[in-house]
Amino acid sequence: MRIGELADEAGVSVRALRYYEEQGLLTAERSGSGQRHYGDAAAERVRLIQLLYSAGLTSRTIADLLPCVDAKVSTPESRARLAAERDRIDTQIAELTKTRDRLDAVIALSTAPESNCVVALA
Repeated sequence: MRIGELADEAGVSVRALRYYEEQGLLTAERSGSGQRHYGDAAAERVRLIQLLYSAGLTSRTIADLLPCVDAKVSTPESRARLAAERDRIDTQIAELTKTRDRLDAVIALSTAPESNCVVALA
């Protein structure tokens, strides 16, 4: 199928497909005129890539993990990589929670009738 057909079937933009190809996440055959042609399994591959992105993984991590997916194996290394990604996300969540708590404190200061918001925030 051609790139526009794949984009429609997988529910992504043509630009996203080109990016996936640039990152080594998706491959296409090229016609004599240079047009991309994808196999029947390409839409499923794109949906997998989308799932991995939505799980917070970077394109580099996805590229590192896809050989295991393609081989249908789970290695200690791939599991460790996923655990490290989860830990990275946990750290981000903790940092965002602290940021939200600070914002809550700023909101509380700004709504207290006896405080001068500008002075309290300085």
